[in-house]
Amino acid sequence: MSGLLSFRQTEQGWATIMPPEMARQAGVAENSLLVLHVKDGAISAEILPPITAETKQHVRESIAKFKDAFDEMKRLGD
Repeated sequence: MSGLLSFRQTEQGWATIMPPEMARQAGVAENSLLVLHVKDGAISAEILPPITAETKQHVRESIAKFKDAFDEMKRLGD
């Protein structure tokens, strides 16, 4: 595997897109997401499949449909 993986911290753990070599060796689809969870001094990993084009489109449509509600939630804050 060439290079180091760069992880992004999320609320669930740390995530990165799996390199093609790693995905092939794991027997999963390319562009799968690797999520690391840290708890009690141990690390566990979860592999999530890549997002589909249909799901991306559905999310875009939902964002557009509920734009006013999302804007109001941002305005109100936590």
